[in-house]
Amino acid sequence: MRRTDSTPSGFNDTIHAPNRLRICALLDVGEEVEFAAAQQQLGVSASVLSKHVGVLVNAGYVHQHRAVRDTRQRVWLSLTDEGRAAYRSHIAALRAIVEGGA
Repeated sequence: MRRTDSTPSGFNDTIHAPNRLRICALLDVGEEVEFAAAQQQLGVSASVLSKHVGVLVNAGYVHQHRAVRDTRQRVWLSLTDEGRAAYRSHIAALRAIVEGGA
């Protein structure tokens, strides 16, 4: 399992891909998000979301668990503590780049 692709400045290649960045941003504002709700909010197909979530899970940044709700199996996504820290560090690195500090 690859844990991090970040540089000392906090820039993270794993998180930086547009869909993965959007997934992390969505998960950073809440405790957990249902897969179907994330798919709808991000406007991507289930296969695209699944692919990018898989990368984030393998990096240790996202946790997914299955639960039954309304008699249907659902998948819930959440950022791990490591994922939240990596995402926030990446955002800080992007701000530094935009503000001319990198």
